[in-house]
Amino acid sequence: MEDIGEREDMRGTVRTELAVTGQPPAERADAARNRRKILDAAAGLVAERGPEAITMNAVAQAAGIGVGTVYRRFGDVAQLLFALLDDRERQFQEGFLSGPAPLGPDGRPAERLRAFLHALADHVAEQQTTMLAAEAASPLARYTSGAYLTMHTHVSMLLRQIRPEADEAVLAHLLLAPFLPSLFRHLTAECGRSPEQIKAGIDQLMGLCAGELRGFCAE
Repeated sequence: MEDIGEREDMRGTVRTELAVTGQPPAERADAARNRRKILDAAAGLVAERGPEAITMNAVAQAAGIGVGTVYRRFGDVAQLLFALLDDRERQFQEGFLSGPAPLGPDGRPAERLRAFLHALADHVAEQQTTMLAAEAASPLARYTSGAYLTMHTHVSMLLRQIRPEADEAVLAHLLLAPFLPSLFRHLTAECGRSPEQIKAGIDQLMGLCAGELRGFCAE
C-alpha cells in the first residue's frame, strides 16, 4: 500500500501526499547489479527488436547471466516487463506527486485530476508498445502492479476531495479504464487518433469544458 501522509504548506493548507512506489526493495550489491543488468538487457532488446523479442532466455543471454537468475528475480516475462515499466514510471510518478501545478500538489483537486489524466494519456502513448506486451503477457497483472496502485490511490484521493459523497475507489478504476494500452493502440493505430484527440475525448467524457472543469469543480 502506498505511503499516504498529510503536510501543511506555508499557506496553512493541509494536503495529502503519496510516496513514489515501484522502488525495488533494499538488496545486496551483487543482487542490485544483476537486477540492473537484467533490466538494461531487456530495455536494449525492446529498443532493438521490440517487446515481442523479450523471453527469459534472450534477456539472460543479453545480460550475460544465467537464465535461472532471471527467473528468480522476475518470475516470468510479464513480471519482467512490468519491472521494466516501473523504471519509466518513477519519473512519471514524481511529476504528479511532487511536481508543479496543475499536476502537482499545489493545484486544485479538479485541475490536478484533469492534468493527471492528460499526462497519463501522453505517458501511455509513449510507452504503449512495452505496456501492450505486458498486458498481453498477463492482463490482470496491471491491477496489482505498484504503478497502477499508485495511480489508483492518487485518483481516489483527488475524487474524495472533489466529491466526498462518491465511491471514489470504483470511480478511480473507471477513470483509469480508458488508459488500457490495447485501447490506445486501437485508437492510435487503427482509428488514426492522436494523443491530443484522445485527451479532448477524455475531457468530453468527464463533462469538462474550456478549463472550467464543469461537473467537477464547485463554483
